[in-house]
Amino acid sequence: MSDAGELRDRTREFLAANPPGRTERLDFLRARFDAGLAWVHYPEGLGGLGAPRSLQAVVDAELEAAGAPDNDPRRIGIGLGMAAPTILQYGTEEQRRRLLRPLWTGEEVWCQLFSEPGAGSDLAALGTRAVREGDDWVVDGQKVWTSSAHLARWAILIARTDPGVPKHQGITYFVCDMTDPGVEVRPLRQITGEAEFNEVFLTGVRIPDSRRLGAVGEGWRVAQTTLNNERVAIGGMRLPREGGMIGPVASTWRERPELRTHDLHQRLLKLWVEAEVARFTGERLRQQLAAGQPGPEGAGMKLSFARLNQEISGLEVELRGEEGLLYDEWTMRRPELVDFTGRDAGYRYLRAKGNSIEGGTSEVLLNIVAERVLGLPAEPRTDKDVAWKDLAR
Repeated sequence: MSDAGELRDRTREFLAANPPGRTERLDFLRARFDAGLAWVHYPEGLGGLGAPRSLQAVVDAELEAAGAPDNDPRRIGIGLGMAAPTILQYGTEEQRRRLLRPLWTGEEVWCQLFSEPGAGSDLAALGTRAVREGDDWVVDGQKVWTSSAHLARWAILIARTDPGVPKHQGITYFVCDMTDPGVEVRPLRQITGEAEFNEVFLTGVRIPDSRRLGAVGEGWRVAQTTLNNERVAIGGMRLPREGGMIGPVASTWRERPELRTHDLHQRLLKLWVEAEVARFTGERLRQQLAAGQPGPEGAGMKLSFARLNQEISGLEVELRGEEGLLYDEWTMRRPELVDFTGRDAGYRYLRAKGNSIEGGTSEVLLNIVAERVLGLPAEPRTDKDVAWKDLAR
């Protein structure tokens, strides 16, 4: 299906058969998935119709106008933005049919077990081991900075299955059931006072080989699909004008003339323009995505997102003066999602510091942009051909 008019008619027929005001939310979402209106570019039977990705906007507009419920995408962003594209590309038909529907409806939350205490920026150095025992893999190790682990049913996990080859080899990608014995989730308290992230300990966790994604030893290649989609999800989200961090600062500027100075005015104008440039660049990136999988360009968007958030939140604190330092929710909360705009300026300033770490550190992303987008010479890597077991740690 490639015609917008035909898709619009199909959506209206669906709404007539499933009136949002008289259909339970979960029943509506399940029916929408089954009708192929969840993500139209996915195959039929998996929430889509095999249509161009650009036509999703036609469906969304009709559903929004009818007051239809959404699937709370911010709450299940890891599943939607990272796990689903990877499952679609590398999962078996059985895995796709079991996992994608409850992922999209929000019945099952996902998290990402990638980073480790000794393998964050250098993710390929990970040491979590998975050893084959019959039809299962026995996993032991520790993961860290895991968003939503305290809510998740499933996790995407990479582990080392062959320590005798170089670090980018010998990694395998799994789907881990977070309710299995041996999975322990502990909160990590942040500078904001919250425990949004977690550390996860895996002790003798048995994962059936049927929950492996991709071939044994090819986990790094599979993980690149996840990471590229993650960077687009973080840095390339669709925003209205003055959406995101720039909105609260612009509102304060208009509503509080007594706070204005010439210097702050010039800085605000500069950041406002940069936020608009980033917004339009994100729109162009999403249009490119309609033609295929995300590439390294997402790294540039995520870099811009982190820098802008930190500069804008810093400007907001300066603009508000002493009141900008106030932060009235210094508590051990376990939030379901991060709310950048509905909180105090002090919270935004503190939380934005993490933007240059999550989704790939800014330093690593600069290398990706330099080497894979600009075509500059790669950094020397002395460990490229050294077996992982022989690396100094």
